[in-house]
Amino acid sequence: MRRETALREIGVQASRALSNVGPSQERIAGDAAATLATLPRPILRARGVQVAVGHGKNRLVILDAMDIDVKPGEFLCIVGPSGCGKTTLLRLFAGLLLPSAGMVLFGDRKITAPGRERAMVFQDYARALLPWRKVWANVALPYERERLPYRERRNRAYALLERMGLKDFGDYFPSQLSGGMQQRVQIARCLAQEPRILLMDEPFGALDALTRQALQDEITRLAAERETTVVFITHDLEEAIYLGDRVIALAARPGRIAATVEVGLARPRHQLRTREDPQFLAHRHHLFELLVGH
Repeated sequence: MRRETALREIGVQASRALSNVGPSQERIAGDAAATLATLPRPILRARGVQVAVGHGKNRLVILDAMDIDVKPGEFLCIVGPSGCGKTTLLRLFAGLLLPSAGMVLFGDRKITAPGRERAMVFQDYARALLPWRKVWANVALPYERERLPYRERRNRAYALLERMGLKDFGDYFPSQLSGGMQQRVQIARCLAQEPRILLMDEPFGALDALTRQALQDEITRLAAERETTVVFITHDLEEAIYLGDRVIALAARPGRIAATVEVGLARPRHQLRTREDPQFLAHRHHLFELLVGH
């Protein structure tokens, strides 16, 4: 309703402005208004966001003047040097942290706390899982909130475990799995939540190369199937370009946007052919020069 009201107001203002112009200018303004009306609203927004800790001489600004729009269904990757505030930004989107200045919004609603529509995959997978619950029961936690019958909870959990390559480990406990397997359990549990937005903080760092590549492809398929928006933090430039529709590079101290790259590579992507594409290599060189500086 707010968007419709705003668009009506734009129309009124345009009509007043056009009262003394010719038909060609009127047509141009009409085309611009029509384009504006069809643009999707960002599902996540950061406006003038600053995060700082301490006071006086000891005040440290972690993020500053941060303005970001995340489009519905977008796979947005964020890269940058250690300490530039990537995880801090993700925690703002999750509602786990509040900005010192500015605001973060989900649609038109200010984010002040975690919400079911936003699921976060943490780096620290070991602490994210409940050690006293079996693997399938960890995945099924969101289904308990929905009060689904036991058999349906178990079946749904096992279906997600199968997609994560863990169908034979549902009756194990997290401590019996490797670090990479535990991370896959955490991802499966987030998917069980059926979020509109998946916030992922370097989720594949603990995985071997082949498993990492398989899960990269699986996450992109799942996100496309479910029309899920993904904000993905990584140190790996190739991973960011391979996964992303767009890559944002942050500069350090304080964290701010240094560059935005529209990836523009066709989907579905291929682990070998995509990485050999001249456009892929050009993006990699650009981001490398930007972040490394030599």
